[in-house]
Amino acid sequence: MSTPSQRADPSSPRPRVLITAGPTHEAIDAIRFIGNRSSGRLGCALADECARRGLVTTLLLGPCCSQPSEPAARVEGFTSCADLQLLLRTHAHASDIIIMAAAVADFRPAAATPGTALTKIRRTAAGLTLQLEPTPDLLAGIAASRVATQLLVGFALEPADGLIESARAKLIRKGVDVIVANPLETMENADINATLLWADGASISPGAMSKSDFASWLIDAAARTWRDARATRTP
Repeated sequence: MSTPSQRADPSSPRPRVLITAGPTHEAIDAIRFIGNRSSGRLGCALADECARRGLVTTLLLGPCCSQPSEPAARVEGFTSCADLQLLLRTHAHASDIIIMAAAVADFRPAAATPGTALTKIRRTAAGLTLQLEPTPDLLAGIAASRVATQLLVGFALEPADGLIESARAKLIRKGVDVIVANPLETMENADINATLLWADGASISPGAMSKSDFASWLIDAAARTWRDARATRTP
């Protein structure tokens, strides 16, 4: 949790924050899905930190066990990439800082067999072949449609070897303002050892810390970046 000295001056602009967190589940049939191991812990910690600061906070949370503890954080759930895409269309325009921490699947089963998602595929000796199609690029979509006064924070989960280079390339490719370079090796851990990269080439790493402490640090950095940019940008 941040100390009072770390909190924004009450007279400063107070951003409205939208956070995405957790995995997506892309249905194979009525009971099976393609998913990932995202715990949603960091996104929930970010929502808690924002709510403690009195910021209007909305958390879009995928199917996971984590939940924010602060009742002031508004939570809306999603299951699939398509579900999250609809929620972003509803909430993104009304947000000042958008933190895209959700681990959205890159692929989903192609809609080739009508009704498959409503039934159970039976096991057979012939096995099963799935045809996958790419999911929409939600981060790039938000980057393309946002207004100039919004701050967009993305995440890059990559192996430690080559992490910074991959994250920097993603930042440029997606068109985001800030990206969190997060080592793949910390996935599902209670701690994180990430590096924050800005579009202007700046970077900083606070070192290894708990996800709750990192959430406080990241919100400080995002709010400061948003306030600085707000002074020079026009809608």
